[in-house]
This record gives sequence, structure tokens and C-alpha cells, in this order.
Amino acid sequence: MTDQAIPVFYGDSPRVRLVPVDRPWTWLAAGWRDVLAAPGVSLAYGALMVVLTYVLLILLLQVGVFWLVLPMTAGFFFLAPLMAVGLYETSRRLETGEPVSLGAALGAFRRNPLQLSYLGALLGLFHLGWIRIALLIFAVFFGLGFNPNWDNLVIRLAQADAIPFWAFGSAVGAVFAAVVFAISAVSIPMMLDRSDVTVWVAVATSFVAVRRNWPAMTLWAGLIVAFTAFGIIPLFLGLAVTMPLIGHATWHAYRDVVE
Repeated sequence: MTDQAIPVFYGDSPRVRLVPVDRPWTWLAAGWRDVLAAPGVSLAYGALMVVLTYVLLILLLQVGVFWLVLPMTAGFFFLAPLMAVGLYETSRRLETGEPVSLGAALGAFRRNPLQLSYLGALLGLFHLGWIRIALLIFAVFFGLGFNPNWDNLVIRLAQADAIPFWAFGSAVGAVFAAVVFAISAVSIPMMLDRSDVTVWVAVATSFVAVRRNWPAMTLWAGLIVAFTAFGIIPLFLGLAVTMPLIGHATWHAYRDVVE
């Protein structure tokens, strides 16, 4: 069953393998080996993502919309697959025996810039759409007259009557996240690896990979959420480690699932 391939399209299009439900643990182990094989590049890349996150937080504070941190943090899952493209490139280089460097990781987009940009724009639209819907949900539950700042927002969201808001918002966010995961689970590393692959073929391949391997991919999605949450909880500092781990593991998921 593991070696069976499922065609995505006819002709020379990529094929999807079926994998056991517990395979995500193998991807994580392989990802950790890549972190250990290139710790300087991996951790520096993760630290850079943390610095960019803090820059964004400071900008939100400066313009008086710090309350946007909550929906933007939830929306991190939508953009993270693209932000990790340099980690996929590092894993690719380790696999092929090429030298690795932070410069090569940061320049990974050059391998397939147009197609990666198309998918980046699509993920950006999902992120913006989620923020707009999250603000609408907030207005429905708390009213247009509520003017949040950091202090009263934390107090308001910690009250018992905010539970329906959290439940409904989480459910809507989960739908968005599921769609984004389905189209990006293997598409970005695939376009990085195969410069002749278009965004439509990559997205279709990713969708088929998730659909045909839904038990393993459900576990994988859960692990991504868990490790990302562990990285965000200590004021985003943990992302310096968890993001490289997930990024490298995602490369190995792609290599395992797509023929």
C-alpha cells in the first residue's frame, strides 16, 4: 500500500503515493536531522522569522491597532508554508550534497519565482480574507461600539460570555486553515524542487495528496498546529526552533508523498 501511486493528471504529471498514518513522525525525525546537519542556517532562519514577527508587532502597536495581533497570529498558519521556503531549499541541498548557507536559503525563491509568487498571492488573499472575517465575527459578538485596546481586549476575551466567540471563531478559522493546508501541504516544496511545475499542478497535487492520505495528513496538520503553538506561546521565541523543524519535515513529507 505504501508504494502505490495515484495519478494526479494524465501524462507526465506527478503521482501521489499512499503512506501509513504514522508516517508524519518519520518526517519530523528527518526534519530534526536536517536541523542538526545545518544548525547555523536553520536556527538563523528561524530567528530571522522571529525578528520579523516582532517588527510587525511593534508596527501594529505604533499605529494603534495592536488588537489585530490575535487574528494575525491565527493567520500565521496561512503564510507559514511560504515563509519556510528557505528551509525547504536547505533540506533540498542537504539531500543533493550541495553546500548550504543562509544566503542560499534566503534566495530560494529564485528557483521558481513566478509560480511561487502566484501561490504567495493566493495565500495572502486567504490571510486578508481571514482577518476581515475575524473582525466581522468580533463585531457580531461584541458590537461595533466596542473600541478595543490591549488591556480591555484581554479582559473582555477572558470572560465566560466570550466562549461562543472563541468557539465560532475557531470553527471558521479551522475551515480556512484546512483549505490552506490542502493546497499548500506539498505544493511549495514541489515548485521549489521542480522549476517546470506550474502553481495549478502543484496545488492539485497537494490537494490529491491530502485527500488520498487524509489519516496521515490529519495527524501531520495536528502536529504542525501543536509545534507552532509551542513556538508562539513563549512570546513567539519558540518559533526559532519549531519553525525550522516543521519546515524541514515538510520537505521530507513532499519527497515521501509525491513521486
